[in-house]
Amino acid sequence: MTLVTIIGSKHIEIAGWHGKPVHRVLVGIDGEEPKYYNGTQCRGEERGNKLNVYGLGSITEDRAFAKNFKIVFDFLYGPAVAGGPFYPSGSLGQAKVAADIANEQLETQPNTILVVEDTARASNSTEQILQFQGLDTFDEYLLLYQGQWAKTLPKGPAPGVLTNYTQDLFFSMERLANSAFSVRRLPKSSKLPFQVDASIISKLADTNLQKLLEEGRLFYADHRAQASRPKTTNKFAAACDAYFYISRKTGQFLPLAIRTNVGSNLIYTPVDEDADWTLAKIMFNVNDFFFAQTWHLASTHEVVQITWLAAIRTLSVDHPIYALLDRLTYQLFSIQPLAQSFLFDNGTAFDTLFPVTGTGARDFVTELYFNGTGAFQAGYFEADLKKRGLIHGDGPDLADFPYYENASTIHKAMKGFIRTFVKSFYKSDRAVRGDRELQAWAAEANGPAKAIDFPKKFDNIDAVVDALTHIAHLVSTVHHSVNTNNLISISATLPMHPASLYKPVPTIKGNTSVAQYLPPLQAALAQFQVDGIFNRSLSYMFDSPTLLGGTNRETRTAAAKFKETMQSFSKEIKARTFDKDGLSLGAPFIWRALDPEEAPFSLSI
Repeated sequence: MTLVTIIGSKHIEIAGWHGKPVHRVLVGIDGEEPKYYNGTQCRGEERGNKLNVYGLGSITEDRAFAKNFKIVFDFLYGPAVAGGPFYPSGSLGQAKVAADIANEQLETQPNTILVVEDTARASNSTEQILQFQGLDTFDEYLLLYQGQWAKTLPKGPAPGVLTNYTQDLFFSMERLANSAFSVRRLPKSSKLPFQVDASIISKLADTNLQKLLEEGRLFYADHRAQASRPKTTNKFAAACDAYFYISRKTGQFLPLAIRTNVGSNLIYTPVDEDADWTLAKIMFNVNDFFFAQTWHLASTHEVVQITWLAAIRTLSVDHPIYALLDRLTYQLFSIQPLAQSFLFDNGTAFDTLFPVTGTGARDFVTELYFNGTGAFQAGYFEADLKKRGLIHGDGPDLADFPYYENASTIHKAMKGFIRTFVKSFYKSDRAVRGDRELQAWAAEANGPAKAIDFPKKFDNIDAVVDALTHIAHLVSTVHHSVNTNNLISISATLPMHPASLYKPVPTIKGNTSVAQYLPPLQAALAQFQVDGIFNRSLSYMFDSPTLLGGTNRETRTAAAKFKETMQSFSKEIKARTFDKDGLSLGAPFIWRALDPEEAPFSLSI
């Protein structure tokens, strides 16, 4: 006999009901003495207090539905932590959060120790301090990587980072590799965001700005929203927007102009003196660095967080989709409290390294989430890239697109496994429509969870596959392209990627020393420490006995195939070198952030 205890509400909705008799339910309403009701009485009115037990048939009939009843009432939607959507509360919610944090800390502690040791060694080295006291020249920042970070970054930064970092092609191709979410192709009907001297555009692009727009060759990145954020002390930033373009002559994706939008609102171009133009690229990178780190919290962690929270409240723990989500969301609920304590609290990472305060950064994350970044279906892999004109755009194709070329291989493999997995228990679209737990997940996400743009229902197998593949995509090929090992290997490398400027944005051109704007030694070391990496391999995303234990032979075969595909792709990435022109996938650096043997399989960090 199953006994389910429910106490504390006039209108009670219970997820997980199979249509089987509930022998006894203990109900206490509005402080009354608890009463026992049988399954039949649970469906009707009792003394004016409605107890509504609703559907949720499942694929298997032997659900431990008593657990699910308890989850609905003890795993609750609480206030946001570190910005964004609801965060778990209730006794079960808090227990899950505590477990995720404990697991995350246990797993990352060894690497954290290595990062601290490397930082202490670099900081305490007399030779280091004497050699880099003041870091007076731009090139001296490269010496920070010599003989240091042996445990944190044993292979050093990505090939090309320490040799080609001043090239314009290096700067522009970062927008198509390690920072591919801020740039978009301007529609041909757009109004130009800003004007640039016509003679300069003609010299650079052999045409005018309007013509570039009409030919679909003009691209744009906009960080002006950062101008109004509360600032930290003695750290500075512009609020850049920038043009990029596809060259008529070479077909390469190149930078065209950068506008600061602060002070004198200077517009820099590649025809400026080297020091001025280099500083302009650094100013843009400061803004792009801040954007990438706040955007990724909203677009990956928080989108998956609310989706998983809704699933926990509606899917039985025995539902196969629950098992898959449980694997993909490994340690997920650890990140928000850790982000608050490590990134946003007073005196932590944003306050000490970035030009925007921790509170300002957290509020920016929330604004991003609720103003488009948190949209679930709009973020689907190719849908997002098409919307931004980066693939199948109205204009010439990008000759090289490292992010897409890497991510598409992984995305295709993930989708292949997930399709096999889903079809192993849904034999038809009708079975999908008839799974009340699955449909309740969609209803919960669009209802109490207030998820943005989540499917309102699942009509067919393809819809389920698409949603689950997107979650896998967010926790891997989106997250790891801008975070984890990507940071210290390229996106946060000095001298081109400081988190802040250390001198106000110039109001006139004619700068002769870029180094004066860069972080001093201890600030540089602090940036390295924050960006220290720890890895879990993407190849093993679906290689879990818990996930595969109850699956059929086809699913286990698909998991093995996925692992084999990822290992093969890893070998391909590791074997990449520069071609005769000194390029790899069109870039003067070798980008390996999505190497499946290096990138984590989840987004707990």
